[in-house]
This record gives sequence, C-alpha cells and structure tokens, in this order.
Amino acid sequence: MNMAENVKVRTEETLRVKIGEAKNLPPHSVTGSGRNTFCAILLDREEIFRTATVEKSLNPFFGEEFHGEIPRKFRYLSFYIYDKNDKALGKVSLRKRELHKYHGKEHWFSLLPVDVQSEVQGKVHLEFRFDEYLSSSPDVTYASHRMAVRVIECNDLMVINGACNPYAVVTLSYGQGRHREEVRRTNVKKKTISPLFDETFFFDLDNKGQNHDRNNYYVEDIFSGELCISVWHDESRMAREVLGSIFPGVFLGEIKISLRDLNTSGIQNAWYFLRAKNDMRQPHENVGSMRLKISYTAEQVFASQYYDDLRNVLLESPDIQPISSSAAYILGQIVDNRQEVAQPLVKVFHHHGKIVPFIKTLAIHEIKQTLDHNTLFRGNSLLTKVLDELMKLVGLPYLHFTIKPIIHQICSEHLSCEIDPARLKEGENLEVNMETLKNYIKHIFDAIMVSGLACPGIMCEVFAALKKAAQDHLPDKKEVRYQVVCGFIFLRFFAPAILGPRFFDLTTDTQDETVHRTLTLISKVIQRLGNLVSSQSWTYCPKEDYMVPVFEHFSDACHVEAVKMYLDIISSSTKKHSKQMDIEQPVVLKEGMLIKRAQGRKKFGLKNFKRRYFVLTNQTLTYSRSKDDDPLFVIPIGNILAVEKLEEQSFKMKYMFQVIQPQRTLYVQANNCVEEKEWLDILTKVSNKNKNRLKEFHPAAYLNGHWLCCKAVDQSSPGCTPVTGGLPVTEIQVDLDSDREVEKIHSLFLTHMDKMEALHDMCGILEVYSGEAVVNNTSGFQIEDSKSCFETLNEVLKCVISLEQEHLHYRKALQREMVTGSFETPIGDDSLIISNDNDTKL
Repeated sequence: MNMAENVKVRTEETLRVKIGEAKNLPPHSVTGSGRNTFCAILLDREEIFRTATVEKSLNPFFGEEFHGEIPRKFRYLSFYIYDKNDKALGKVSLRKRELHKYHGKEHWFSLLPVDVQSEVQGKVHLEFRFDEYLSSSPDVTYASHRMAVRVIECNDLMVINGACNPYAVVTLSYGQGRHREEVRRTNVKKKTISPLFDETFFFDLDNKGQNHDRNNYYVEDIFSGELCISVWHDESRMAREVLGSIFPGVFLGEIKISLRDLNTSGIQNAWYFLRAKNDMRQPHENVGSMRLKISYTAEQVFASQYYDDLRNVLLESPDIQPISSSAAYILGQIVDNRQEVAQPLVKVFHHHGKIVPFIKTLAIHEIKQTLDHNTLFRGNSLLTKVLDELMKLVGLPYLHFTIKPIIHQICSEHLSCEIDPARLKEGENLEVNMETLKNYIKHIFDAIMVSGLACPGIMCEVFAALKKAAQDHLPDKKEVRYQVVCGFIFLRFFAPAILGPRFFDLTTDTQDETVHRTLTLISKVIQRLGNLVSSQSWTYCPKEDYMVPVFEHFSDACHVEAVKMYLDIISSSTKKHSKQMDIEQPVVLKEGMLIKRAQGRKKFGLKNFKRRYFVLTNQTLTYSRSKDDDPLFVIPIGNILAVEKLEEQSFKMKYMFQVIQPQRTLYVQANNCVEEKEWLDILTKVSNKNKNRLKEFHPAAYLNGHWLCCKAVDQSSPGCTPVTGGLPVTEIQVDLDSDREVEKIHSLFLTHMDKMEALHDMCGILEVYSGEAVVNNTSGFQIEDSKSCFETLNEVLKCVISLEQEHLHYRKALQREMVTGSFETPIGDDSLIISNDNDTKL
C-alpha cells in the first residue's frame, strides 16, 4: 500500500540539553575582567530557553537542563552566550541533520563570533521565466530575449530591534569576473515577517556578452552570470539620517543562483532558504568553548495496530520465568543507559495497568541476586531506574502538595543557613544560622510525616509489593521492611527534589549560592533520616563534623518512630488513601509569565495586551500582575470548554492560543513554540475532563464585527472547525501515549541490534553445546535460562524487523512525494528532508 497516503503517521520530536560550562570567554573590553553571562537555546532564531546569569566569570558554570517537545520544523539548533546587556559573545550552531553525531554524550564545542550578516532565517518564494519578444531598429526587426524574475513573498524573516520592514534587492551579475551588475528593488513592506511583494523585474539578455549575435543569446558571459536576491530590513528614518542615505538597511539573508542552473524554457517557481553572506565554511576566531550534552530524537509514530506485537511481547515480561529472559529485562541489558530504557517502559506498563507486577518481579529477582541486604536497591539497576521514573511520573503532584510551600519560603526569605565555620561569611552568626536551618528542616519533616495518606495509590502499591518481597525472602532481617521503602522515598525522591527543585517543577527560579547551600544541607539531613531508620545508626564524614549537632537533633526516638509510622502508611496496599490532595489542596500543574488580551473589556488599543503571571492548578486557571500578587482573574476548570491554537492572522502574532469559556474567550500568547505546546497540552488535558466540552470552535478571532475564519457576524454563532483536544473523558484511562513509548522502545532495540544478535547467538550456542559456552561468556550478559531467552529474542527480533520495514516503506514513499522547492522543503538545505535513518532515529 501507499504508506504516505494511507497510514497516518505523526512525527514527535524531543530535545534534551544539559548546558554544562563555558571556558575562556573574551574579557570585558574596558575593564578586562570577568563578565556576567547567560546561555540561550535557539531553534533557528527563536529563543526557547535561557539559563540564569553567572556573575563575573570568564569560565561560567551554568549546570542547567532543558527538556521539551519541539513542535515545529527547524534547520539549526544554536547556543548563544550573552553578557548582561544581551550582547552575543559567541555561539554554537548545529544543523538538524548533524545532531545524531552528538546524541547522548558530552562534547566540547568551539564558540564562534557572532556578526549580524551571519544571523539569517526565513525563506523567499521566487519565479523565473525567459521571454522572447520582437524588437526593432530603423534598419531591422529582430528577436530579443529577456529574463523575468518575480519576487512573490518571504516567510519567517528575522526581527531587527523589535521590527521588520523588509524589501528585496535583485542583482544580475555578468561579464568577465561578474564585474557588471544590474540592480532592482521592491517596495518596502512595513511591520511584517511574511511580506507579500509580488513584483516582477525584467533583465534584457542581449548585448551583454562579448558575442553580440542577436539570434543567439546563449552567450558564455551571460550564462556564467549569477542572480542574487537579497532581503533587507529598512531602518527607521532617524536611523537613516544618522547612518547616511547610502546605508541600505540591515541584511536579512540572500540566495545566489547561477544562470546556468535555470531552465530557459517554461516557468520555474520555487521556495528558497535565505543564507548568510559568503556562506562558506571559513576559519573563524575562537572566542572560547562550551560543554554540552545534546539528545535529540524524532520518532515517526504509526497507528496503534502497528505496535501491538511488540507491545504484547513487552507486557508479557512479568509472567516470563526467569525475568531475565523477558523482553523488558533484555532491553535493560543491551542498553547501557538504563534511564533511557526505564522511561518508556514505565509509561507502557503503567498505561496498561501492569507496572506493579513488573516492579514486583524485578524486585524478587534483585533480592535473590543481592548478597548483602544493606546494599539492597542501592545500585543503578533496571528496578531502581524504573521506580525512579515511576515516582517522577505519578509523584510530582505529591511533591507539590507536600514540600513546595516550604521550598518557596526558603527561596523567598533567602536566609543563610551556613553552619560550616570555614564557610561563614563576615557578619553571619553560627547559632542563628543553626536555628534557621533546624526550623526549615522541621517544617519539611513535619510536612512529609503528615502527608502519608496523600501519597499516590500506585506508589503505595509498589512500596507494599517491595516490602512483602523483601520480608518473604529475608524473614530474619526485621529492618528490611523499612529499608526497601525509605531507600526510594527519602534517598531517591524527597532528597533529590529538595536539592534540585527546578528539575521537579517545584520552582521556576534559579537558586543562588545561598539558597542552594541551604537546600543542600536540608537534603543531607533528609537522606540521613532515611539511613537511620533502616540501619539504626548513622555515620558522618569527618570533613562534615559541623553537621553532627543537626543529625543528633533529628535522630532521637521520637523522629525515628514518626518516620516508621509514615513508612508503614505509604507501604500499605489497602488503596484507602484520602483524596484530600485533589479535593482540599490545589496542586500547581504549570505556571509562568504570558501575554494575554483583555476579555472584552476594551475593544481597541495596544493596552489590550499585557504580561501576566499565569498559574494552572487542578482546580483553576488564574493570572496576576506578578508571581506573588493576588489573582486578577480566576477561571474554574469546569468553565474551560476547549483550548485551541489561534490563527496568526487574528492579531499578526505568533504562539497564540485561546481558552474558550461560556461567556468569552481568553486569548493568550506564549513566549516561544515550545512553551506554547506545553501550555496547550496541559490545558487540553484539563479541559478534556469537562463533560460540557465544545465540539466546534472558531480558529480565528472575532474582530471588526465578524469571525475572521468563517466571516459569521454573530459573535455567539457556533464554531466552524472541529476541536482537536483529544478524546472524551469516558474514553481516557491514563494520560500517556503508549504507541509513542513503544516506538521509543523499538528504536532502542534497533539501535542496539548488534548486542541483541550477539545475545541471541550466545543463547543458541548454550542450547547446542549444553553449557560449554558459559565459560566463554565474557560479554556481561546475564543468561539464566538460554531456551526461554532464545525464544523471547526470536519474538523481539521478528517484531523489531517487521516494524522497521514499515518505517522504511513509509520513508521511501515520503521521499518520493517530497517536492524540493515547495514551502515545506525549500531549496538550499536538506535538513528538513528525511533521507536516512539518522534523520529519524538518532
């Protein structure tokens, strides 16, 4: 079948970047000292993330991470280092097609200098044709020839100083050395990044070469010539007066086309990517270097039935004996990065209601393999990574409910809690700092202890399964019932969240040195409490003897018994946990600064658009003037009838979406495409629970007395387009994309096919030679039962190869149908073209 036509395939792109550090940045030009710098991530020229500012350093350590969905096509992924005045000091720019070279590993990249003429984005739509017409002189009539160049439009041009007033210049260069030129230019289009020019320019081709034969215009000089179409931003009148009338404007990009590459018959119509001037890879001055870890994936996700075979093999894993012969366990063996394995496995098993038996089976297997019970579940095994990912998946609202208010208090009060005498700053008091630290720890400790009934039910079931498995296999180790639970809930859940609250969505702010130190000390104590309950003793590092008074304060019998009672509550499998977290307390799902339009209060004026701080909880959507202000407006979740994108034509603004309510619609603008997608996704999930959800909506705004989309004049008229917000609530079981996660697992198997085949061969040898090959098993693979492992590998290989054949057929069909020079695939860069596996599975 024609895959491209008959199979609905979606491409899901994800980017994860760890921004490490920069070195040897250029010093301040005046003082020669360090700079205050930050790093920004850009898709083409659109900023999607920036770090906090690091002060007074030429070797700044940023230590931040970005993770998000990429909702649009892009050509370049770039990283810019800016100083506090937004001056670009250097950049790293990587083509999309090159990202697979750096996937999943840290690399040092040289920073290149930034100049205006190298900063280019956008594309231009052109049409060429060659005409022949009759021309006459007093003596003779003859055929003349000319070339018509039609500049139709541009798209996605760069904004300069908050504006874009573009015009195009068409230059024909010819003659020896192309030293002769003819120049035309379009009119200026004001305030648009997508100008429609639709202007045609004519160039006579006769009498421009050394051969003046009127009947043959294919002369060497002309067709060794070149067309250059450049796009410029027209500066304001004041800027022209300052810079002089000869200043052409700000360069936005160009394309150069040899006349030899144009067909002299017919009309040629195509889109082209704009390029930087002199787009040649020449050596550049080195302005420092930067350490990055980039992981980019683009998954082509097919319809659900294509994944059923592989999904079923995976979901059988808890029932396979031994578990080491299961598909899920084999995947954990062949992939070195177990976190990369655990993420999709957790979502698949959780979505299909099999996460508890899967974890229980892994736990029993690991307990049997562990020689010292004190090290139980302390390594980076498949089990521990799976449970880490599960707690992140279902436990974030619990973290918000439990410790987010205290984390916010610590960040806002900004009090020093330093108790190391060697690190005390001038004017600080050790006793005061000690009391402040103890007070913060007490608040967090008390909040955790009273939250047992709010712990998510699925976490409680898993903890109960772990506790029972440990007790059944280690009946003489009484402390193991607490050890297996506190090792996860304290050491791998609460402590990391306190230490890095931004990674758990507990705050959107970056912690400075004082706050980070306070959170580090609190995290140490929470970890010690977990160790104390499981081992009945604690040890400390001699270099941290200043922590002894704090440890002793929280290690008395009262605190220990409170922790044990809490652990007993969260490891109960009765499923009678209170819903107080969902009913009594609002849980913050997302927050941030956005731009919103007034909801019908004013009809005209720029004041209709204002920056507001939005907060979405499980109960309401609110906005206020700033983060700490009272809400100006509250929308109950039940009043959100739909959430959809808003067409750009409505307000000539990108990244806008609409929150549709019974009486009016709230129009909101995000800061970039990634943020827009995140808000749309979470708001759509919330609105799906509304039984009165709309079926149709208006994709454009109501302006000037009519809907821009359907031209209806009645503001209350029904929508003209079906909503895209997903399934009705009755059809939603778990808010996860099982198909996409199985596709990720397929990609992992495919990437490590060589290891899987080696394991398959080893199992075959063991079966044939009855164990003689065990001695030669130096690969690190664990093979407990070669027969069952061999059978599972047969099934997995069959599923992976079959699914990859579908991918191959689809990519070939897509390649055949792709039109180079179209709006989607302009001429000039193949970064957007799916040409090999690396473009789709990295």
